[in-house]
Formats: sequence, structure tokens, C-alpha cells
Amino acid sequence: MFQWTDEQEMVRTAVRQFIDKEIRPRIEEFEHGDTPPYEVLRKLFRDFGMDAAARDRFAKQIAFEKEVAAALEAGENPPEKPSRKGDGGSASLTLIPIIELCRVCPGMVTALGVSTGLTSAAILSKGTIAQKERWAQDLLTLDKVGAWAITEPNSGSDAFGSMLSTARRDGDEYVLNGSKTFITNGPYADTIVFICKLDEGNDPKDRKILSFVLESGMPGLEQSKPLRKMGMHSSPTGELFLNDVRVGRDRLIGETEDVPSGGREGAKATFMQERSGVAAMALGIIEECLDIAVRYAKDRVQFGRPIGDFQLIQDKLARMEVARLNVENLVFRTIEMSAAGRSMTLAEASAMKLYSARAATEVALEAVQVLGGNGYMSEFRVEQLARDAKVLQIYAGTDEIQITHIAKDLLRR
Repeated sequence: MFQWTDEQEMVRTAVRQFIDKEIRPRIEEFEHGDTPPYEVLRKLFRDFGMDAAARDRFAKQIAFEKEVAAALEAGENPPEKPSRKGDGGSASLTLIPIIELCRVCPGMVTALGVSTGLTSAAILSKGTIAQKERWAQDLLTLDKVGAWAITEPNSGSDAFGSMLSTARRDGDEYVLNGSKTFITNGPYADTIVFICKLDEGNDPKDRKILSFVLESGMPGLEQSKPLRKMGMHSSPTGELFLNDVRVGRDRLIGETEDVPSGGREGAKATFMQERSGVAAMALGIIEECLDIAVRYAKDRVQFGRPIGDFQLIQDKLARMEVARLNVENLVFRTIEMSAAGRSMTLAEASAMKLYSARAATEVALEAVQVLGGNGYMSEFRVEQLARDAKVLQIYAGTDEIQITHIAKDLLRR
């Protein structure tokens, strides 16, 4: 794949028209008015049938899993899992709205992705059929807002090693304690996947990692107001505080403590999904910054000539275009891999995130430079995109963590 198909271009055009009508005129409200993004995102889902498509995919998945469970219970061979080959169209229809939203309001993609992607994936990958039916569908359709809570005040890159949040058995229940920070959707989440360590009186480094599904309003659960931050203002970020929150085993994902690798693998798989999506986010930011910079270079006159006539400006624009092509090719590769039924390795997802995040940040800052003083003003929008791009190098694992994953994979070969 080297370019969008006619069908994909039609979808892009339709999504752009929706954004131009529903989001661009309200950008100040979403960026600075403390307006949560969920209602406009739900409208996007409804208008493009994304909620109905999610329900249909979910129903098919659950029906298959029930067939497998019934066959195993009867001692029969389970049916083969349907092939993922040829699913590139579905992947592109997921990525196109991400790209287009990130041209205007990247924070919305973060809020959307954590709810419909990370939180639902944590339940779908390791949960029981009953848990999936209870919580996952509402997350996939955005009927409910989800949060995936792993980061703590004393942990960041060392998410597991420094984790202090605990679950303690008490009869048939668990008592959860701890706090989480930098949690996307935290202030407004209806459904929360809370990741913690099982406290059996043993050394914290030897404790199992467990995940529980919590719901807003549970006794002992406090969700903070949105935190103020550098960028991604349209993505509400908050803190969670748990003080003796009591839950039954039905809220333990998988309803078992015997999870592979103590639950670490499930969290890593969620990280991998998040990292591969950063390329699409970066592409939207790069495309918008490049468009703004090119228009400005044509119109802005200094020393009697459009600044686009000067080689230093041309160099900046050329490098932006190289970055755009490279990141676009990474997005196309994601679509092709999906069509072939292949998933990325953690190292591949890390490499994609590392390059794309750096490219988006560099392009956005160069766009600010091309526009000079105007670039530093909110009116010209590259100021917002530069602030928004920076977090791509931090969340879902910092650049430094991506480098270690890539290098360790190379050294194991």
C-alpha cells in the first residue's frame, strides 16, 4: 500500500467535513473551556455507524467464544478462530478518524483511544465471557467512558517495580488501596481498570499483578478534578484514590489470580496497542503543521519576497515533508499487517512510536519557527499542536523506554 484508496479518501473527506462542522468552530471551548469531549465523540460514532459496527464485531466475538467454551465443556474440538487476514479495510477505517482528529484536536484521540481501546482491550484480552458482556461492549461503543489505571505518583517508566497499590484478600472479597496519577479520562470515567499488586505479606517485588474493574461511585473510590497540563487539553487527565474499596472476585479480570506472568503480559499487550496507534496520531499533527507552514510561507512577505523563496525556510518545509512521508508509510504498514493477519512485536511497536513521536514534535516546533512570532500565538494553531505533540514522547512509554525495548530485541537475535 502506497496511497489511500478511493474508498478511504471518501471516508477521509466525510470525517474532515464532520470535524470542520462539529469541532473546529468549538476548538477554544474544548481546549480552554473545560468541556469534556465525550458527547461530540459519541456523535462521531453515531454519524459514521462506528458504534453499530463495534456492537456487531463484539457480538460475533462473544458468539465465537461461547461456541469454543461449549465445545470444550462437551469434550469436543473447538472451532478454529476466524482468520484476521483481509482486515486491512477495518484497520484503515479505525486509523483515518484518528489522523483527521489529530489535525485539529489530538487530545480527543487520547480520550477516545484509552476508552474504546486500552480499557476495553484489557477486559477483552483476559476477562471472562461474563465480564466482557458486562463491561466491554459499552466501552467499545463509547456508551461508557473508560480509564486504564497503571501509573502512580512514584512510578512511571518502572510501572511494575515501583507499584504500591495493593489488593488484599478478605474472605471472598478483595480490599483495594492506593493511588494513580496521569490517568486519561480519570475525572469522568464510568469504568476503570485498576492495576495493582496482590499483598500476601510477601516482598512487593514478588507480588502478582492483578487487574480489577471498578465503576464510578463505588465506596472508597475518589476521582479528582481534571489536572492542568502543558497540552492535550481536550483529554481530561486526573488522579484516582482508593481507600479500602471492597470488590468481589467477579471484578477480578479473568476471575483468577493465576494469570500468565502475573498479569504483566496483559499490560504489555495493552502498551503495544497504544504505541502502534501513536503513528496515526503523529501523522495528523504533521500533516496539519505542514499545511499551515506551507500556506504561511507562500503568504508571508519579508524583505520584499514570500519567505518560501528563502532556502532556510525551504529546508524546513522539505524536512517536514520527509517526516510526513515516513510516518505515513508506517501507518500504511500497520494497515498492511492487519490485512495479512499479523500483529507487531513489542519492539516493532516501540520503533514505530519512537520515530513517529519524535517526528511529530520536531515538525510542530519547526512549524512554530516558520511562523515566527505568529507561531507562538494560539490563533495560528501550531502553538497548540507543538504542545500536544510533546506528550507523544512521554506517554505509553518514554522515548528512552522505547529505545531499551528495541535494543534488547536486537541483542537477543
